[in-house]
Amino acid sequence: MRQLRRAKDAMDRDWADPDLDLAAVAAHAGYSRFHFIRAFKETYGETPGQYLSRRRIERAEDMLRSADLAVTEVCFLVGFSSVGTFSATFKRQTGLTPSEYRTRHVGRGTALIPGCYALLWAGGFPARADAPDAQDAPDAQESGADRDRNS
Repeated sequence: MRQLRRAKDAMDRDWADPDLDLAAVAAHAGYSRFHFIRAFKETYGETPGQYLSRRRIERAEDMLRSADLAVTEVCFLVGFSSVGTFSATFKRQTGLTPSEYRTRHVGRGTALIPGCYALLWAGGFPARADAPDAQDAPDAQESGADRDRNS
């Protein structure tokens, strides 16, 4: 039971990581993937994939209610790598598309947090593999005088 709780804690902690997959979570529990799925479902009543999707959609609901972010931005911030998968999963769980959900729930509480603040708090988007490194950009490099002045 402790191994399953450790794996569930890993999903609760790292829910936004798009690289969090079944193999990684099963490794936290020290089980094979297939044994882990059976044990997790027997204990918690849903598969690890269903649990992780549910947690991500719960976070997305919160972001759609409270932050002024595009649906695409929310999709990537909560760990989905495809807007289509995110929208289909969101609708299956809530009965509404993300846009319909936002329209229905915005304005019932405090003002929306500006998207730039929400992105800053969430750490922004993960760096893309095809994006040029900031280190290689000429305006990102400091001259020796700038380095000495900033030290």
